[in-house]
Amino acid sequence: MKISEAGVKFGTSGVRGLVSELTNEVAYAFAAAFWRAAGQGARVVIGHDLRPSSPQITRACMAAMRDLGVEVIYVGALATPAVAYYASKMQAPAIVVTGSHIPFDRNGIKFYSVEGEINKAHEESISSAEVTLPDDVECPQLPDIDIGAKFAYLSRYLDCFGQNLCSGLKVAIYQHSSVARDLLSELFQSMGAEVVALGRTEQFVPIDTEAVRSEDIDQAKRWASEVGFDLLVSTDGDADRPLIADETGTFFRGDILGVLTARAVGAEAVVTPVSSNTALELSGWFDQTIRTRIGSPYVIAGMESVKDGVVAGFEANGGFLLGSDVVLNGATLSTLATRDAVLPMLAVIYLAKQSQIKASQLTAELPERYTASDRIPGIATEWSQSMLHRLNSSQLQFETLMPRSLGAICSVDQTDGYRVNFDTDTIVHLRPSGNAPELRCYVEMSSEKEATELCHQVLNQVEQLFKSEA
Repeated sequence: MKISEAGVKFGTSGVRGLVSELTNEVAYAFAAAFWRAAGQGARVVIGHDLRPSSPQITRACMAAMRDLGVEVIYVGALATPAVAYYASKMQAPAIVVTGSHIPFDRNGIKFYSVEGEINKAHEESISSAEVTLPDDVECPQLPDIDIGAKFAYLSRYLDCFGQNLCSGLKVAIYQHSSVARDLLSELFQSMGAEVVALGRTEQFVPIDTEAVRSEDIDQAKRWASEVGFDLLVSTDGDADRPLIADETGTFFRGDILGVLTARAVGAEAVVTPVSSNTALELSGWFDQTIRTRIGSPYVIAGMESVKDGVVAGFEANGGFLLGSDVVLNGATLSTLATRDAVLPMLAVIYLAKQSQIKASQLTAELPERYTASDRIPGIATEWSQSMLHRLNSSQLQFETLMPRSLGAICSVDQTDGYRVNFDTDTIVHLRPSGNAPELRCYVEMSSEKEATELCHQVLNQVEQLFKSEA
């Protein structure tokens, strides 16, 4: 099988495609191609999320490893960063079957070499590979679970932050279908918190931490009033992106969480995609900031370019990457250069306790810059790319997509999509999703309400253009 003809491809982080396209043969071929491109040693760590389709795709990946003579260490349904962390400790590659936050009719596979997340060169090698398939892909049954991965991940935080970090706090966990829902309960209870579990469901919920659903925003406010808590925490499906609300039920933006977490770990250099809030630079908290294209492989490459000091990275979705060992409370928090949802949760508590303030007060020192983001589902990537091409070539004027005059254009950033900075300090950024047929919009302004309204208005304008050309 030629991987390029498989019908699924790499997105911003890992392979993505419809479940109907991720057949046994396709999953087998991708796993085999990964091992030839980035495999090392005689064993591999494999885990997955709670999507209904994930166990079968996992079995197909295991079939490929079996036929290559590779020992499988199966860690079961587990947070992606926990799988990656365990693999790094064992000096083994890893495979995680997950579609992250995208709808349950889609899924995906993430790959890790011994060094960590595979890079773009690995992706290109896998995408151009040709794999000889067996006449019949016989998928093995899932083996017994190695529980060492879960305990290693829990120990990473307990050893550093201690068992009293959450003493006296009430932490609510919005469990939904997050693969980390039980792990989070265990962690916070071990740190002394009173834990309240909310919203558990066996149906997959596609939580997108960059475009939080209105029903989740409303629900968080109701829970704050009805249940009461010091912090509400949750994650996306595979638990590498955090969703955190303060005691009022107000969600932190992911990129603001990134800034706060970077401060908590004493980062000197911070790497983040171009879509993240400019409060990063305006805060003046960091010696160096680097902007990249969207996607963790680009953030990791940026982190690797920093030669000195404590380096960290984050994405607008809140996933945090730690590129250096850090000493906190006299204990070492070890490197984990893949998106992680747990560290931002603990960082919020750590910073609030240090300053003896509530979580809602943590952003008081940051400049008033707010980012609103949302998406239009069902827009083919080809159309989005065509629209961007027309913008870049001046065949389409950006102002025609704006609902009103936003002032003069100061600059256009084409690092990833089309990002326009107006002289009114308004930023509008359009780009196609790398994981699904969606068009995303990011709007940054000094007013949260105005940013949210403008984001929706811009998307409405773009949707009308799409419909007129369909």
